Amino acid sequence: MIYRSALVRANNARALSLSAKRLRDKDGGQAVGGGGHHEESFEEFTARYEKEFDGVQDVFELQTQQRNLNNAFAYDLVPSPSVVTAALRAARRVNDYPTAVRIFEGIKVKVENRGQYHEYLRDLEALREELGVDLQEDLYPEQV
Repeated sequence: MIYRSALVRANNARALSLSAKRLRDKDGGQAVGGGGHHEESFEEFTARYEKEFDGVQDVFELQTQQRNLNNAFAYDLVPSPSVVTAALRAARRVNDYPTAVRIFEGIKVKVENRGQYHEYLRDLEALREELGVDLQEDLYPEQV
């Protein structure tokens, strides 16, 4: 499990770096975010999103964080398991079950292959059971 997490972290760090480079090239050499901001490392990205989701205390805040979740999935990477954990805990803390299910849908779309998706599922299986979050494919097997 530690090896897989390290592998996911390394792949995501590389993808974030490539994504940042593409944005920089596209924006004429500016750093990500423009205006002279520094390029965000994968560790900074992860810490920022974990902190944002950890602070959610009500549905309104979660709806605001859903935009952040969309932004996290918009990067050319899959959020780390720790970001996904924080997002799932936030969704269940305010009893927003649909968002919790959609988080796994987002992961399924963002990973490069089924093997990576199954690695995320294995890494997050205990949390899914603890929070009572089913996967879309479990809820609607006919749509798979």
